[in-house]
Amino acid sequence: MSKKLAIVFPGAGYHCDKPLLYYSKKIAKNKDYEIIEADYDFREFVKNIKEDAEATQKALEFGLERVTEQLKDVDFSTYDRVVFIGKSIGTAIAAKYGKTFEIDAEQIVFTPIEVTFSYLNPCDGFVFHGTADPLCDTDMCVQLCEQMSLTYAVIPDANHSLETGDVATDLKNMERIMSIVDSLM
Repeated sequence: MSKKLAIVFPGAGYHCDKPLLYYSKKIAKNKDYEIIEADYDFREFVKNIKEDAEATQKALEFGLERVTEQLKDVDFSTYDRVVFIGKSIGTAIAAKYGKTFEIDAEQIVFTPIEVTFSYLNPCDGFVFHGTADPLCDTDMCVQLCEQMSLTYAVIPDANHSLETGDVATDLKNMERIMSIVDSLM
């Protein structure tokens, strides 16, 4: 049996027990992945992280430092497959960690922030984006995905949590999103 690892990189306000990450972890567990949840506390950055590029960069560096410490004993070479599942700033931390340490990991990218694309490798992931996401412009996101040969799904009227405010729509979208995640795992 192959040895598989999924590392979950939450966002600043989107923890591992919120729907996108919770269900992704369940899918990974059902497919016999070992699961590690990255842990970083962004409380000191949260107020400014959305409007201030410098605060975002500080939070990214802080998160990367914490993750590097948490994962220092993981021997990635012993795994047949590694998947990073990130949300928001966690997508940037995951991508930067992978690039910095040359980890051959597939990326599941939930609602990236702009800087995430600076660290993703071409053809290296699947990006989920909502057209009402105030933290990442849809045209820019789609253009970068296409330039980098990243597969992507754009969720109409969905915000930074990939929610529209309509429960029935959100449940249909979640089913579609998790169906894609399931196929990626």
